[in-house]
Amino acid sequence: MKHEFTPKLWTVLREERLTRAQLLKDVSSGVTVGIVALPLAIAFAIASGVEPGQGLITAIVAGFIISALGGSRVQIGGPTGAFVIIVYGIIRDFGLTGLTIATLMAGVMMIAFGFLRLGNYLKYIPYPLIVGFTSGIAVLIFTTQLNDLFGLGMAEVPAEFFAKWKAYGAHFSHIHFPTLAIALFTMGVTLLVPRLLPRVPGSIIAIILSTLAVAVFNLPVETIQDRFGDFSASFVFPRLAGQITGDNLVRLLQPALAVALLGSIESLLSAVVADGMIGSRHRSNMELVAQGTANIFSALLGGIPATGALARTVTNIKNGGRTPISGMVHAVTLLLILLILKPLAGLIPLSSLSGIMVIVAYNMSEWRQFRSLLKSNGVDVMILLVTFFLTVIFDLIIAIEVGLVLSSFLFMKRMGDSLSIQKTSVKAEEDWSGDDDLSDMREVPPPSTDLMVYEVNGPLFFAAAGEFQDLITHGRDTPSTVIIRMRYVPFIDATGYQRLKTILSRFKERHVRVILTGVSPELKKDFSRHGVFSIIPEEDVYGDFREALASLGRG
Repeated sequence: MKHEFTPKLWTVLREERLTRAQLLKDVSSGVTVGIVALPLAIAFAIASGVEPGQGLITAIVAGFIISALGGSRVQIGGPTGAFVIIVYGIIRDFGLTGLTIATLMAGVMMIAFGFLRLGNYLKYIPYPLIVGFTSGIAVLIFTTQLNDLFGLGMAEVPAEFFAKWKAYGAHFSHIHFPTLAIALFTMGVTLLVPRLLPRVPGSIIAIILSTLAVAVFNLPVETIQDRFGDFSASFVFPRLAGQITGDNLVRLLQPALAVALLGSIESLLSAVVADGMIGSRHRSNMELVAQGTANIFSALLGGIPATGALARTVTNIKNGGRTPISGMVHAVTLLLILLILKPLAGLIPLSSLSGIMVIVAYNMSEWRQFRSLLKSNGVDVMILLVTFFLTVIFDLIIAIEVGLVLSSFLFMKRMGDSLSIQKTSVKAEEDWSGDDDLSDMREVPPPSTDLMVYEVNGPLFFAAAGEFQDLITHGRDTPSTVIIRMRYVPFIDATGYQRLKTILSRFKERHVRVILTGVSPELKKDFSRHGVFSIIPEEDVYGDFREALASLGRG
């Protein structure tokens, strides 16, 4: 593809005519999305177990790079709810330095995914698997917010899911009602404002009103400043000297791969949804390269993992954004807010941010799709539930790994089951004009020898190769000639070729002539490389069935 690794921004600036009207729309949309992103970036950071400012740094740095280098016209990047649980787990197990190294590793992996053109294949990840771990993340995010939502005042919250709920139950009598009231007020305003004023971001209005309410009425509600001290956010190069060792890289390989896979999947899903809304087409592999680059710079400047943010991307589209300029303006807007209004951000109530995170969790839950998939076939339901429960009960990393492996095995099983072989026996000089299985040969004279025709439908790969061999070699019929029609065989892998050669050798031992028909030029080249012509002559491989039948008269 000519422009596969060309950023969309370059295409817009060099190959398209960007009108003044569209530029103004992009700038306006970018400012709006920047305002929307402010409370989300802070909330995601706190929920992930890092300082509030690190969320803003991530949104600024990663958001700018993803738009400037990405393969989507309207993608908005930054910290997202999908990363909350995995980032929290990495910090718990490896600390902030471990998170930085894991994010750097993930960025390198994502760049490699792009240049290896894996973006063309990540879209084939099964939908039940995506819904399973996304819904599981939503449940976990909701669970992590209950302490701040209800004002339970728990200094330490257990990491394990069931232990967490047990601890909540023990402290539920300590509900702080002013804190709960601010959280519910925030949620109500966030949901109500878009219905009354569709273009106004409900979350930022809710944050402003709740912050004012706490300040004006001097409500005893914990704020960002109360917990984290003076609000700070600065671009700081982390001290990694002596930390990037072989042992650390090995220990962090699994979480880094999970970040890379999750970030890649989320960003491409967001880009696909955006394409459908604006009638465009993103460049998957360039998008992965941009995402990887953004994560590297985010880590180097004190941020956390980032990916494409679907909610903010949709907000960008609805506000008229149509080029990467809007995403870059969104990052600049956040930078200006950080420089000008930083002291005020410390007054935001933590319960207000928890209310927003609960809404994020609800939107992530995809409960309608979850319920719909439960009515699907047993295989899809199994993938959905296994991924969901592994995410909730054990670990997101395990859920992704097991889900991918399980999906791969089930896919191979389905592909293997799709193989079918139709068998037709014809005696010498027998009239076959009425045989439905050979209806395309009604005008061809009947064969001069006993004939067995096998019609193969489906790919001959390792999951189906054994069945292929059994179906053809099973039986006691010993015809003079066998024709294997392969016009509906899209590909053959190494195992398939090995089984095919075994079949040909067995027929050869019984002095049965085997003719292969419907063989594409590509497959014929592979036949030579895999040694098929060492068993049967190349002259017995035909592209057309009629030619093969004509050869019987000469044989």
